[in-house]
Amino acid sequence: MRWVISNRRSLKEPMNTNEPKQFTEEEVASVTTPPEGDPELDELDPAEIDAVNEEPETSFEKLVGKGKRLSDERVRTVIESLLFVTEKPLALEQLHEATGIAPERIIKALTKLQGTRREGISGVVLHEVGGGWQLRTDPGSAEYIRRYLKVKPQRLTRAAVETMAIIAYRQPVTRPEIEDIRGVDTGAVLKALLERRLIKILGKKEEVGRPILYGTTRDFLEFFAIKDLSSLPTLREFQELSEEHQEIVEKEAPPKIDDTIETLADPNFKARLEEQTAASEAALLELEAAIDGADVTTKAAQQLLGTTSPDGSPLPTAPPSNEPMP
Repeated sequence: MRWVISNRRSLKEPMNTNEPKQFTEEEVASVTTPPEGDPELDELDPAEIDAVNEEPETSFEKLVGKGKRLSDERVRTVIESLLFVTEKPLALEQLHEATGIAPERIIKALTKLQGTRREGISGVVLHEVGGGWQLRTDPGSAEYIRRYLKVKPQRLTRAAVETMAIIAYRQPVTRPEIEDIRGVDTGAVLKALLERRLIKILGKKEEVGRPILYGTTRDFLEFFAIKDLSSLPTLREFQELSEEHQEIVEKEAPPKIDDTIETLADPNFKARLEEQTAASEAALLELEAAIDGADVTTKAAQQLLGTTSPDGSPLPTAPPSNEPMP
């Protein structure tokens, strides 16, 4: 279809096809861009402009054959593209079914990606979580990402974390068993964790009352960035913290008052304080000496005036006389 832009001439006027015509941007926009709210277009039903893809899907056998001819670098880019478009971690089997590439070559590509997509080097990091692989943003950029997306970090309450820890380490576990460990009612916390899909119902325990059994979900692994349940730290690892972890724990613990004072105090404050104290004591001694000197001077003056005895006691004075003065 060809579009002809009118020269705004009379139809009877011959058109010189050899003369080039210059059009302004307003004239071009008035023809090529339909006006907003055109009543004529509002009365029409939109036409179907999306063509139906009638191409048959490539068979898995062809994908396998094509995957064998791909270079290692091309395999890496294919795997990286798949991980980029997915919202959930992709397992090795899923990557193999989508590409037809041999699992050992996929593992090699993932290892290569881990070397380049790691924290501190790339803004997008490759994590192995929930039994699969997923691209995630670098934790060091979280502050800026939250500001741009205008979202708050997801945190669990202490009660939720304690309940999650019990379920993760003791699953399958019942509600009475959880409450026996925590010592408080956990019904509301369990309901919230179920709604967040961090835990799930595994069934019922074969005992009196048939209590419900709870366990963790794949979303739990993704939320805490854990590969699988075997990656959870053992109780022995908690007890045998390395020096590095102990420093981290001490650093994150609330500081002591003495430590806070030492941290906030000026390193030269103590020396200045000692100097000021010594100067104050010297000034006080001088003041006391001056007071003593003033007392001695006062007593000597009073003796000269005859108002005090040599020992410093005041002399008796004669009572006033009522006789008239001569």
